[in-house]
Amino acid sequence: MDLTVDLETADLKILGRITSASNATLLCELGDTGERAVYKPVRGEVPLWDFPDGTLAGREVASYRVSEALGWGLIPETVLRDGPLGTGMVQRWVDEPDAEDGPDLVDLFPLDGVPEGYLKVFTGYVEDEDAPDGIAEVALAHADDPRLRRLAVLDVIINNADRKGGHVLLGPDGRVQGVDHGICLHSAPKLRTVLWGWAGRLVPDELLADLEAFRAAPPDLAGLITDEEQAALVERAAELIDLGAMPLPTPSRPIPWPPF
Repeated sequence: MDLTVDLETADLKILGRITSASNATLLCELGDTGERAVYKPVRGEVPLWDFPDGTLAGREVASYRVSEALGWGLIPETVLRDGPLGTGMVQRWVDEPDAEDGPDLVDLFPLDGVPEGYLKVFTGYVEDEDAPDGIAEVALAHADDPRLRRLAVLDVIINNADRKGGHVLLGPDGRVQGVDHGICLHSAPKLRTVLWGWAGRLVPDELLADLEAFRAAPPDLAGLITDEEQAALVERAAELIDLGAMPLPTPSRPIPWPPF
């Protein structure tokens, strides 16, 4: 579908609230076009003691601009603008295709049933009435997919503190898209993600080349994150270039909870 509606200026008609979100998250129609967007007003944000600066909306917009500066297109178009409930983040809605047989890009599997082409991240237990004790051991795994690996690299650069499985979408055009970037870009290390399957593996040369260009000409994120956070963003890119490999998870809470 051609996206011709200007996200900056289109009228936002609120259709309803997405109740699974922890902050005010509203589904909107862009004018009378049938196109939809997500609107997160700043006034609906729950303050976070560990992200005291700026707004979550600003961090969402900054993360989108980082993705665009890298040329990766991994985050739906996101802008900061006025809306029915004041200033907030507005992001184009991603229509996922109808579910097909087979696992999602990030999914849970029986411990001995992780399919070929998937990388196991961790194991855990879930309630299962068919299991002998009502508990079954499962594995969280994600696809060994270059589209998803690029998103994992982006998460390292933006220091994503909340990459849940449900934040990874597959659009109708086959593009992997990441959403919910309100707690990213802190200057202190906070990477929490379900995409640890490539930990310690080499970063592909083409992605390193994109990071080199990004380090040389980072986007201006003034007004969205602090100067210290902008400097830390560039430093993370430099560190990943120098290392040439994905980082290893830290002992202190490397997985967001819940993971979906």
